[in-house]
Amino acid sequence: MTDRAVIHMDLDTFFVSVERKLNSKLEGLPLAIGGKNNRGVVAACSYEARRFGVHSAMPMYLARQLCPEMTVISGDMESYSQHSRMITEIIAESAPVFEKSSIDEFYMDVSGMDRFFNTFDWARELRGKIIHESGLPISMGLSVNKLVSKVATNEFKPNAEKHILKGEERDFLGPLTIDKIPMIGKKTARFLYDMGVRKVEALREMPVKYLQSAFGKNGLELWRRANGIDESPVVAYSERKSISTESTFSTDTIDVRKLKSVIIAMVEKLTYKLREEKKLTSCVTVKIRYTNFDTETKQVHLAYTASDGLLIKAALDLFDKLYSRRMLLRLVGVRFSGLVHGNYQISLFEDTEESIRLYQAMDRIKFRHGTDKLVRAVTLGVNRRVRMDMNVFTG
Repeated sequence: MTDRAVIHMDLDTFFVSVERKLNSKLEGLPLAIGGKNNRGVVAACSYEARRFGVHSAMPMYLARQLCPEMTVISGDMESYSQHSRMITEIIAESAPVFEKSSIDEFYMDVSGMDRFFNTFDWARELRGKIIHESGLPISMGLSVNKLVSKVATNEFKPNAEKHILKGEERDFLGPLTIDKIPMIGKKTARFLYDMGVRKVEALREMPVKYLQSAFGKNGLELWRRANGIDESPVVAYSERKSISTESTFSTDTIDVRKLKSVIIAMVEKLTYKLREEKKLTSCVTVKIRYTNFDTETKQVHLAYTASDGLLIKAALDLFDKLYSRRMLLRLVGVRFSGLVHGNYQISLFEDTEESIRLYQAMDRIKFRHGTDKLVRAVTLGVNRRVRMDMNVFTG
C-alpha cells in the first residue's frame, strides 16, 4: 500500500499581503483590515500589529488602544477573491488532487508521486511558482496526513517549508501546546488547562475512556489527533456557482406581507447555509411567478457577504421592484450566486462586534436544534407547510 503524502498550503496574512502588493507603502507597517469605526472588528492584521496583541475578530476600538500607530483600511473582498482564484488556477495546473478549504488555504494529495521524483522538492517548486506568479507569500507543510501538515504550516510560518517525515508525527506534535491542534478551541483548551494538560504529549497519555467521558464522541478524536492520526481524505475541489431556494404556494396569493415573510425566511435559510459552508455571496436574485405562469427575475450585485441583514434588505428591495402587476403569485424564490470561499462566517468588513456575536449565537442554536427553531418574529406567521417546502438547491 502506498504511503500517504499530503501537502498543506496557507497564504501568509492573505488580506494584508494583497493590500501590500497593491500598495508597497504599507510594507512593514502595523496594519489592520476591517471596519474603520470603533464598533467594527478586525478582519485581518499584519504580524507587526500582532506583536501588540492585535488579532482577527477583535473589536477595532481595542485594537487601536493596543496599537495607536496602526494603519486601518476597509479591505476589498473582490480583490482578495481574484487573487484566490489566480492561485487556485496555478495549483489546478500542477496538483493531481487538491482541496480548497478556504479562500487562502489548500490541501493536495500527492501520494505515490515519490515513485517518480522527490515529493518535497515538487512541493517547493510549486510554492515558488505561486510566489513568483501571484506576488504573494505562501507557506507549506508536508506529512502523511492533513492534520500534521496543517499544524506544521502553522507552526513554522511565515515563509515556511516543512517536511514531517513518516514516523515523526508524534515527536513533532508532542512538545506543542494543545491549542495548536485543530478542533481544540478556547473552551476545550481551558478545560484541559484546568486539569493540568498543556502539552500534546500529556493529552495523548490520558486514557481514551476518560476523554470520551469528558468530551463525548469527540474524546476519541482528541486522542487520535494528539497521536497524529488523521485519515480524512483530500476532497477534490469543485466551485459551487450558486445556492437557491423557492416555494410554490398551495393557494396563489396577493398578500404582500406574507410574501415578504416568506422571502425573509428564505434568505435566513440560505445565509445560514453560506456561513455553515464558510462562503460569501456577491449577487442576489429574486424570482416571482404569477398565477398565469409568467415568470420574472431581478438581481443586484453587492460586496461579498453572508450577513442576514444586508441580504434580507437586498432581497426585499428586489421584490418591491419586481412585484408591480399586483396579480396573484404562485411562486417566489431567492438565489445567491458569485460564491467565494472565506474563513469568515460573516462580513467582518461591515458588521459590528454586537452583530457578529448575535449571528454566531444564532448559528450555534440552529446547528444544535435545527434552522427552524430560531427565526425572525416577522416570519412566524408564515404557513408552516410553506416553510417546509423550501428546499435548498445548489449548482
